[in-house]
Amino acid sequence: MDHWQKSSYSGEGDGNECVEIANSPTHVSIRDSKSPTRATLTLTTPTFAAFLNALKSAPKTQ
Repeated sequence: MDHWQKSSYSGEGDGNECVEIANSPTHVSIRDSKSPTRATLTLTTPTFAAFLNALKSAPKTQ
């Protein structure tokens, strides 16, 4: 996986305040845009979808 995409919510300026993802037909990898050479989290596509759904339903914090 070498095609990394930044979130549209990465923020202004250099956009290094968020995460990047790279996907394949079976997996999605996630990395910190501030430290792209450090470890990545790789999930199966169904697990990533469940992860996103959990984030969307989580209570908002300030």
